[in-house]
Amino acid sequence: MRLQIQFGIGLLIAASAAASTAAAQASLRTRNSDGQGSTGARASETYDVVIRDARVMDPETHLDAAGMNVGIRGKRIAAITRQALQGRLEIGAQGRVLAPGFVDVLSYNPNAYGVPYKLADGVTTNLAMHGAPGTGADMRVWYRRYERRRPALNFGGSFLYNLARVKLGLGIDRRATAAQIAALEERAERALASGALGISMSLEYAPGITSDEIEAMMRVAKRSRVPMFFHVRNYGVAAPKTNLDALREVVEPARRNGVAIHIDHIASTGGAGSMAASLGLLEQARAEGVDVTACVYPYNYWASPLNSARWAPGWQKRFGISFEDVQLAGSSERLTPASFARYRRQGKLGVAYAIPEEDVVEALRSPLVMIGSDAILEPGNNNHPRAAGTFTRVLRVYVRERHVLTLMQALEKMTLMPARCLETAAPAMRHKGRVQVGADADLVVFDPARVADCATVERPNCYAVGMDYVLVAGKVVKGPHGFNRQVRPGEAILNWRKSPSAD
Repeated sequence: MRLQIQFGIGLLIAASAAASTAAAQASLRTRNSDGQGSTGARASETYDVVIRDARVMDPETHLDAAGMNVGIRGKRIAAITRQALQGRLEIGAQGRVLAPGFVDVLSYNPNAYGVPYKLADGVTTNLAMHGAPGTGADMRVWYRRYERRRPALNFGGSFLYNLARVKLGLGIDRRATAAQIAALEERAERALASGALGISMSLEYAPGITSDEIEAMMRVAKRSRVPMFFHVRNYGVAAPKTNLDALREVVEPARRNGVAIHIDHIASTGGAGSMAASLGLLEQARAEGVDVTACVYPYNYWASPLNSARWAPGWQKRFGISFEDVQLAGSSERLTPASFARYRRQGKLGVAYAIPEEDVVEALRSPLVMIGSDAILEPGNNNHPRAAGTFTRVLRVYVRERHVLTLMQALEKMTLMPARCLETAAPAMRHKGRVQVGADADLVVFDPARVADCATVERPNCYAVGMDYVLVAGKVVKGPHGFNRQVRPGEAILNWRKSPSAD
């Protein structure tokens, strides 16, 4: 007997067969002769899951077709067609968009508290590319930890250079010696040999990092064919150093070494107040062959621990704000000199209202900028709302309300672009960010007229709404009435040296 499930009826408990391993990479771009989308349908077959009557949107082929039926076999998409399909589990999606699950390219550890908020925001792959805290050099420890905890979404992470520096006894203002740089190279090599997807460096948070250290990590990244993620220095727009100098510091060695680089949250670091010029520099570098991308989160305020180097003396002048422009994350409290000092000692997260809205809009419109949250919710809720609402906020504010992006453009920035950013390093990413036959069935089904974020600075722990169904590896992890906590299909995303699907 087939199980029929419609929108608004009950919590889904999905059952799915073992993952298919036979889908060929070439099938990812197969199209029907009528141009209506991928196929592979067999009228006599019963699929594990069928999503019926959906508006299928695939950012890679630009397929945008309503009334489509999608058949899933195991963890892969097996059919996309207008033909009627039969499934052991059937989901009605009339009036809804079916799109690839979102890839959060700039997140942190997939902790159990934060993962449901990511799922509600449409995220099916959580990548700690700002660095995987707590790992040192051996990423096997990190991957095994989360494999044992079995998160409901896919996960991966990068070698956190700044932490390795601390573990070597280097203070944030100290320059590394030649011997220390050699030791850091060895640690980075070890992390990549154990699965890390790239190398992350936060230059602003360790002012002592030198060009020699950057060059050393570039050499490691080049040998291992992985990208580097940079939180660049925050120079702003005032001489003698500016945001353009901060960007050149990483672009020029990337040019020399032939390494792909990514600029983290460009609206808060590297582009704030100079977005047009900053993007122009990156776009020119890309035109000249440098593989450079960037990401942005859709808020006009940033957040950082108050005990970090970002809040070093002189921050008021650097950011053009005062104490009253800083708010304790997870509360309505605006800070004073006394409370700032107290929370600084405690390492609390402070929210700064210091990003020009026009910078966010300009970054969103850039063809080299994708979406990244730079957060995952942690217990205690001393968090920026981007931890729970980044992707749905893009859809609500910048697609539906302000028309800064089309829906297809937004989906591309949240799915295909981050997948492509990492697919050279991680073969598994070639099957993400797409709705095509042979692609992974990491999917979201949502109402574009209703999807919305609701997290705020005062209340960051508020689930986004409108993501009616979220599937990971062909299994429903979120339905219209809640999460299926019995299903944990998330998989580790490893680099090509460790990936079982390496070419």
